[in-house]
Amino acid sequence: MMVNFSGQNFRLGVLGGGQLGRMLLQEAVNLNIATAVIDPDANAPCRFLTEMFVQGDFRDEETVYNFGKKVNVLTIEIEHVNIRALQRLESEGVLVLPQPQVLAMVQDKGLQKEFFISHNIPTAPFHLIHDKSALENHINSFPAILKLRKGGYDGKGVMKLKNASSLTNCFDAPCVLEEMIDFEMEIAVIVARNSAGNIVHYPAVEMEFNPEANLVEFLYSPARINNEISDKAIAIARKVIEKTGMTGILAVEMFVTKKGEVLVNEIAPRPHNSGHQTIEGNITSQYAQQLRAILGLPLGATDIVKPSVMINILGEKGHEGEAHYNGITEVMHLEGVYVHLYGKKMTKPMRKMGHVTITDNDLTKAIETARIVLQKLKVQTQ
Repeated sequence: MMVNFSGQNFRLGVLGGGQLGRMLLQEAVNLNIATAVIDPDANAPCRFLTEMFVQGDFRDEETVYNFGKKVNVLTIEIEHVNIRALQRLESEGVLVLPQPQVLAMVQDKGLQKEFFISHNIPTAPFHLIHDKSALENHINSFPAILKLRKGGYDGKGVMKLKNASSLTNCFDAPCVLEEMIDFEMEIAVIVARNSAGNIVHYPAVEMEFNPEANLVEFLYSPARINNEISDKAIAIARKVIEKTGMTGILAVEMFVTKKGEVLVNEIAPRPHNSGHQTIEGNITSQYAQQLRAILGLPLGATDIVKPSVMINILGEKGHEGEAHYNGITEVMHLEGVYVHLYGKKMTKPMRKMGHVTITDNDLTKAIETARIVLQKLKVQTQ
């Protein structure tokens, strides 16, 4: 059912005011949608792009509840929000998408894993660990990956356990202990589902991670995989969103093993770093698609317009303070380069400050240009 968003009293609420929300608001402007945003940071990237900005904690029940009563449809740009408040709002007639029960599952990596197993979705073998002491029973499983069940994002809350000595500084909280996969590459497929149950998918993308920050450094669209792997990944991603019954946009991150298996790593029920390139590289951006999905509109075409590479622009080491973007003029002289700055006043090492998408008819040439951009564009304090 389509939401009537053209009325004067309609307002779309967004929990979280970071860069994902900022790019969502830019699409909302195209549909003349009034918006409201809540974020604990008074200088959040969304601050000056929304008609209503509330400085507040989206993890606090009463804060989220009171904010949600002022909007007609409530969505997210970060999944770590107060579920109880969303359930209350939903029961009182506010349309909350993605649905609170989906967010509750995604917030807990242990519940994610159990969801995958219960629906025969391939994923790495794992154990659920209550606390640090329980890890001693699984030393024979090392090397392994330890993930906090709750609160982790952008590589935070994840650590490698190489051997028994790694236990000294490991997390002492409920965790997922996951087999370390000998993978060939990491890929992602973004899927969207609207209220009518229609599903579309984007072509798979390939991700290279910065080993120090554990953040995506290079993203290649399309992924450099064969049709068999691509078909497997797309089928898995579509199955995940179908089985959740979720309305919205979902990023499904996956490992491709050296044996050609495709295993789900994690999911994110919102726009995702693996879809930034869709703004210039695909017919419909992931942000426009999120709006289409939650408003009950027809889902947009996802075809690739041009092969593209996306790079995250991170704060430089040794620089913490007011951000200065050095080299921006040089990189914008290059053909097919699109710079997106997130409006964050202050920089610090490895903080996401923006991204750049490079499009070209030849993916190899786009990669070459991306390496030049990464070398020249620096976020520093002077």
